[in-house]
Amino acid sequence: MSRPSPSPIYTLRGAGGPLNTLHFSCQGEGTPLLFSGSGKGAIHIWNLNSRRAEKIIEAHSGNSVIWVSTLQSADALISQGRDMQVCRWDVSEGRSELVESVWTGSVGFCQCSLLETSPANYLLACAGEQTEEIKIIELPSKTAVCTLVPEEKLGMVMCLKLWQPDSGSGPLLLAGYENGSLLLWDVTQRSKLSQVKAHPEPVMCMTFDTTSLRGVSGSSEKMLSSWRLDGQRNLQLQDCVTLVNPGVSQLCIRMDRKLLASAGWDHRIRVFGWKKLRPLAVLQYHTDMVLSVAFSDHRDPRQRVLAAGSKDQRISLWSVYNEGADTG
Repeated sequence: MSRPSPSPIYTLRGAGGPLNTLHFSCQGEGTPLLFSGSGKGAIHIWNLNSRRAEKIIEAHSGNSVIWVSTLQSADALISQGRDMQVCRWDVSEGRSELVESVWTGSVGFCQCSLLETSPANYLLACAGEQTEEIKIIELPSKTAVCTLVPEEKLGMVMCLKLWQPDSGSGPLLLAGYENGSLLLWDVTQRSKLSQVKAHPEPVMCMTFDTTSLRGVSGSSEKMLSSWRLDGQRNLQLQDCVTLVNPGVSQLCIRMDRKLLASAGWDHRIRVFGWKKLRPLAVLQYHTDMVLSVAFSDHRDPRQRVLAAGSKDQRISLWSVYNEGADTG
């Protein structure tokens, strides 16, 4: 049984548009930060101590910002916009300078996925110009590594997760498609390893625990689908979690791998125990669709918070330190 909804510990206002994407950077010596990308093309850098926007970057020629991330240095901000550009920004020492940009050619809403291969190099996975195409690009050299296209028609690429397995082999890529399929790709071999039909509708979002090799995906229906990779790297469907209302925009696992959060089209944020996907809380505050969720990466667990961004142009921040800390 879900607990009654608490209130946010505070909210951030002034984004000026729907909040499509959120990303925390709280592990360094400096000020804990939250980056947000809006539907009006603005990237806000929020100071979590003052609870105000420290800087606003007008990015992507006013086109919607659909993804933001940082490199490990945290001084390099990566953003993706509906102008088909992925941009790298220097945000060190108060700067907000555009360093480079890469054209993706994708007109969809698929968020990129980033994998740092060394302190100076990283791989970027993004949807390409063609419907089912995924491009892997090495940066900062902008070298095209490969293009991954399934043999059958699966529709648009909807979501991506690039990671480096512990086995020492090359990077692997999970991709969700418009027809509800999930595919596992071997990037080095340019080959499909496994495929499973996770949803009857398009895979709107997914998140993946690279330690336990478990993942969960959401769609427009009233269901979360969980799945795992077995020892032979086959995707295997597991449990389904039925939701009260349809539609999930985003999913996020807390860094201690104890909690899962979902952003709902019904204006609600749901918190589950990651181990057994048991519902723990329904968080109600927003007056429109919740588009993004992110857990903070504070080193001290007691400081960690959950942020949610909504179409109502507000970001809510929630204390979830004790929520399900010792439960499944």
